[in-house]
Amino acid sequence: MEKTPLYDALTSFAAGHPLRMHMPGHKGKALPEHPYTGVYALDFTELPPTGNLFDGGGAIGEAEELWAEVFHMDSCLFLTGGSTQGVLSALTLACRPGEEILLDRGCHRSAFHALALLDLHPIFVERPWLEEGGVTGPIHPKTVEALLDAHPNVKTLCITSPTYYGVLSDIPALAELMNARGGVLVVDGAHGAHLPFLGTDHFSAAHLAVVSTHKTLPAPGQSALLLANPPFTQAQLRRAGSIYGSSSPSYPMMAALDLCRAHMAGEGGEAYRRTAAEVAALRLEFPALTDAHAPLDPTRLTLLSPDGFGAQGALEEQNVWPEMADGGHVVLILSGADSPADLTRLRTALARVPLGPCPGYPPPPPMAPQVLSPRQALFAPAEELPLDRAAGRIAAQQIAPYPPGVPVAAPGQVIEKKTIAYLEEIGYNTRQVISAAPLCVEESR
Repeated sequence: MEKTPLYDALTSFAAGHPLRMHMPGHKGKALPEHPYTGVYALDFTELPPTGNLFDGGGAIGEAEELWAEVFHMDSCLFLTGGSTQGVLSALTLACRPGEEILLDRGCHRSAFHALALLDLHPIFVERPWLEEGGVTGPIHPKTVEALLDAHPNVKTLCITSPTYYGVLSDIPALAELMNARGGVLVVDGAHGAHLPFLGTDHFSAAHLAVVSTHKTLPAPGQSALLLANPPFTQAQLRRAGSIYGSSSPSYPMMAALDLCRAHMAGEGGEAYRRTAAEVAALRLEFPALTDAHAPLDPTRLTLLSPDGFGAQGALEEQNVWPEMADGGHVVLILSGADSPADLTRLRTALARVPLGPCPGYPPPPPMAPQVLSPRQALFAPAEELPLDRAAGRIAAQQIAPYPPGVPVAAPGQVIEKKTIAYLEEIGYNTRQVISAAPLCVEESR
């Protein structure tokens, strides 16, 4: 039977009916008729029997070590602030304030927030455009190598893999490049927590990796993992994680992480593998991204449609709710929790929606000039106004429409007329209100 050290420690302590003269205020007693009675019993604070997330060791540390083994990585830190906490922590470990960083153009907004908080200066890594699929492809090692040659002082590469559409990059090849330069590879793998249970050793070569267990595994919202290999230690993970995480992390959430791993080691993993086989069949039955387009997450179903939003609406009318849609795609997240009956229901619904070739979208334009650093843009005096009236101003936020789901303008960049024209061409609502600073803001700020 799989070990669950943290869950066992909490249930054992609760079973002794301790007199709780400590936080939290419910004292382990549920509200009358509350549906989550068991959660209250396991909701403790930092005590000798329960341990302290940011002190290390104990039952929490043992549970974290078991997760590290799953990913074939050296150490793990439980996160109760989602992958956002993990990305902020990872870049705090990888970079020194003021440094340049190679940043995947399609990174999550948490990475852009880290740039501002740490005063980092991005050099954007472009992805190839997959014309037939209408999405960006994997990060190419040769693209990274050329950027490292042009910027020899850069020591950190941060990428997203898998992407929202399920595209995977070659982590071992990119890690090898960074190792050769004495650098660090940070992977935002928020959507890939399930991959080790499918036999895909996707993250183990990275120096730092972040995964959201709640996105694709049976774990509660906001639960995530920060994983590391040398030179980073578990003590360093704890120190960085404590900067961005609550000093009162949720014990039920951490216990759920412990239970989730044990479940996935057995019947949960078997169920996920069955789902992967079903997704492979669905990709043949319906127009979708396949491994012929790019290496893909085996359980992410990205459907192609000449009218992605219309397809989304047609599914929702049948009470089937996709993860997201854009003008040419509908993205479905399937997991081991989807039963045969669920999949039959999905097939029936998909037969009634407009699917077909993705419209011929142009790739996103080159990034505009960076006139302020992300930090300067964050703190610059900004105005809220419609995008179509913002030409010539400086973006104080990401402008990242779908498709293709990558920033067309990043914080600190000039919003050019051609940027707005591109957004209009792909059907983006340019009347949307954004935050923008005047071009005359002093760059020394």
